[in-house]
Amino acid sequence: MEFNEKLQELRKNKGLTQEELAKELFVSRTAVSKWESGRGYPSIDSLKEISKFFSVTIDELICSQEFMTAAEKDKKETLSKYTSLICGLLDIFHVILFFTPIFGNGVNSQATVLFELNGISHWIKIVFAVMTGMTILNGIFAVILNNFDKPLWNRYILMTGICFSIVVSAIFILTRQPYAGMICFTALVIKAFFLFKEIKQ
Repeated sequence: MEFNEKLQELRKNKGLTQEELAKELFVSRTAVSKWESGRGYPSIDSLKEISKFFSVTIDELICSQEFMTAAEKDKKETLSKYTSLICGLLDIFHVILFFTPIFGNGVNSQATVLFELNGISHWIKIVFAVMTGMTILNGIFAVILNNFDKPLWNRYILMTGICFSIVVSAIFILTRQPYAGMICFTALVIKAFFLFKEIKQ
C-alpha cells in the first residue's frame, strides 16, 4: 500500500475530514489533499507529526524508497527556499544605492548620493530611482512570499529579481556609474552562484 492510501485509511479510521487532519498537523487542507491524492509527499517534519498523531512508525507510513524520494524532495525545496530568500535579501540590499555616496557627480567630480546627483539628465535620474525601487520591492515580495508554500510564485519573483539585477547593472554601467554598477553586478553574480548551486543539486 502506498503512502497516500495509508494516510487516507488512517484518517478515515479516525473519522476525520481532510480539514480536521490539516488542523491537527498544522498544515493546509490543500497539503493533506495533495498527499492523499499522491501528488506529493509531506516534509520530514510533517511525516514525524503524522507518525506521532496516528501512533505509527514512519516505517509503517512510508517505504524506504518513498522515504528517500520524500527526503530528496524536502532537501530540494529547502534549498530552493533559501535561494529565494538570499536573492530577495540581495534585492533589498540595493537600498544602499539611495543613501551611499557612490555616484560620480560630473559637476565637481565628487561622489554623491543618488538624489543629489547633478551631472546627468533628470530623466536618467528618475530611471535610476524607479529601477532601483522596483528591485527593492521585488526583494521585499520575495522575502514575504518565502514564508508561504508557493514555490511557483517564489520562482517567478526570483526570475524577476534576476531580470531587474541585469537591467539595473546595465543601466549603471552604460551611464558610466561604475561603483553603482559594480554593486549591482556583484549582487547579480552572488545570485547566479546560488542559482547554479541549486540547479546542481
